[in-house]
Amino acid sequence: MLGTHEHHSAGIGLARTVNVLIEDQAREGRPPGHPSMCEVATEASPKSELDIDVWLYDRGALYDDGAAKWWTSGRHLYEMGREASTDNKSASLFAQCASPRLKGSDKQPARIGASLEFDKPTKGAYPPNTPATREAYLTVLHSVTLAVVKKLGCEDDAGLPEKPVFTEKKWRGEQ
Repeated sequence: MLGTHEHHSAGIGLARTVNVLIEDQAREGRPPGHPSMCEVATEASPKSELDIDVWLYDRGALYDDGAAKWWTSGRHLYEMGREASTDNKSASLFAQCASPRLKGSDKQPARIGASLEFDKPTKGAYPPNTPATREAYLTVLHSVTLAVVKKLGCEDDAGLPEKPVFTEKKWRGEQ
């Protein structure tokens, strides 16, 4: 996605991300953290170009519930997880997890959000908003999110399939 085979990562990694999610879920009355799981940069540009975050989300983070509708121009929804969406600049994947490792999730599943975002375009411009671009973003984000929910021990892998689903769905209220 960055047009190179060389990169370095400044993120915190899978184990630390899972531990942060567990800690955030156990806190009461404090907003959850939002540490970057993975930041990828090319050797030519050590500044992060690709950022993957995983966090506990609240309902307002979803695009299709109307709260984030202002940011949906050119965005496409997919039938994967609680909600999956992407355009040519970013992708988001939301899931709900019940796990013995996440306090209270047996009564109310923990809401896990993941996002992939480019800090800057590669080669001067963002790629075109095509199915191939969107599917590439969702493939990477699905892989990361699936690894997180498996490491957490989420029941039924938090509803995520083993392979990403690229079936588009309509926005709420569209016919």
